[in-house]
Amino acid sequence: MLLLAAVAALLLAAPAGRAPAPGSAAAATDTFLVQAADLSAARDAVAAVGGQVSRELGLIDAVGAELTAAQVGRLRAQPAVQLFENTRLEIGSWVRIGEEEGPAVTIDDNKALIGVDALHAAGITGENVTIAFVDTGLTPQEASLTANLAGLNRVLAVHDTTSDPTISGTAAVDLSGHGTHLVSLAASALKADGRYEGIAPNADLVIVKAFGADGAGSYLDVIAAIDWVVGNSARYNIRVLNLSFSAPPNSYYWDDPLNQAVMKAWASGIVVVAAAGNRGPDPLTIGVPGNVPYIITVGAISDNHTPTDAGDDFLTSFSSAGPTYEGFVKPELVALGGHMKGIMPIKAQIALDYPQYFEPDGRYRMSGTSQATAITSGVVALLLEANPALTPDDLKCRLLSSANLALDADDLPAYSVFQQGAGLLHAADAVASDANGCANRGLDIDSDLDGTQHYQGGANQDADGNYYLPGLDGFVWSGDYAWSDGFAWSDGFAWSDGFAWSDGFAWSDGFAWSDGFAWSDGFVWSDASTGVNQWVTQE
Repeated sequence: MLLLAAVAALLLAAPAGRAPAPGSAAAATDTFLVQAADLSAARDAVAAVGGQVSRELGLIDAVGAELTAAQVGRLRAQPAVQLFENTRLEIGSWVRIGEEEGPAVTIDDNKALIGVDALHAAGITGENVTIAFVDTGLTPQEASLTANLAGLNRVLAVHDTTSDPTISGTAAVDLSGHGTHLVSLAASALKADGRYEGIAPNADLVIVKAFGADGAGSYLDVIAAIDWVVGNSARYNIRVLNLSFSAPPNSYYWDDPLNQAVMKAWASGIVVVAAAGNRGPDPLTIGVPGNVPYIITVGAISDNHTPTDAGDDFLTSFSSAGPTYEGFVKPELVALGGHMKGIMPIKAQIALDYPQYFEPDGRYRMSGTSQATAITSGVVALLLEANPALTPDDLKCRLLSSANLALDADDLPAYSVFQQGAGLLHAADAVASDANGCANRGLDIDSDLDGTQHYQGGANQDADGNYYLPGLDGFVWSGDYAWSDGFAWSDGFAWSDGFAWSDGFAWSDGFAWSDGFAWSDGFVWSDASTGVNQWVTQE
């Protein structure tokens, strides 16, 4: 996943300025994202100040542009133009913060826990559904990833949006290893001992490279990747978009240009699955784009190295928690994300840095909400094969209404709703569900995107500073959880009967905890960061 370790600070590199050529009087330029009422207006605004358009992002009515400091000043003075620095985004250092003893676990060992075995037995394998991965690419040498169950090519397209010449032009080859690991969890077609290695072994794949060997990228590269996915969704039947990366929010969800692209993808009919982030366990740690209320955001659990004993599973301490700054419940779901075993290119950067985490069978051990996100994307592909007519909202509703909460011995929630959401996803129950209309009620994504209406969630804070959701007793956030004790994942509340997921209200300044975030006064995008590969505890 994108792995944001709880103890590691993100290391940001300054935007890469371009020095003038020797003997030239030209001023240095930096790359910016310029947004206006439409794409033409954005182009014209850049041209009017003498800047150079480097990339068009029609999905969000923006362009990438090379601008001098003087040109930036002139654009900032225009009220109809928004300007965002295209910050060079770097992962933090891969900090080791300890590792519990125990073997790596393949998703095979846990398929019964989340109902995937039953769907495979019924012939549901993700056929005719395409998952797009915006990540570090894919190693082309692994047949179980590039071929479907019939042995035919299933990588329908590869695309590279990386603007850094040191990592682009590689036909989406995975120099990091992160992307390959995720694809193997979601869709490996290898069959051993009668079981498929991946969740959706017959799904088709689209690979869009937006991050380099070090897990670094930029807003411009990632938004361009999502733009490309939406623009090619009909051509390749892209129904699922996996976003296993995260960054600390620097604005309300609707102001962030990356979030705007993600919302456009959801509105176009693509189910977007995003990582919660690995900055837990504290509240208010959900990252971008996981803080978008419409999409499916995933946290991570561990099987405690005992895949056949669900009673000792637990929520990982690194998994980011809600509520979001706007009061929405996040993550909506949790999935397996601890010490997961998948495919890793032996010459990838992660493998070179941490070779000791190769297993005897050649598979590689990693943890993170990235891994949980990939597993969820595979489950979404199974649901869409079983019911291709599902809209993103209704698919989200069925996943949430069929999930299993972690309950303690008194049948009370073992974790806050802001930590586990609706609970652990269950693929077979979601396929069998006929729930509709319980997700994203009260929200209008078109109004959100055109700026006529924004929304807040139902979360609140009591006099002691604890976060809670009105009407849900036992879900108060206190932080007093035993992270490794383990709880059974059992049928909990009927969510569709008592709570409309992501139920929204017209935006107001009603949150005490938002007072410290004066984003509307001008957020500093140079502090934004996203990336993949940051190391976390193998819980």
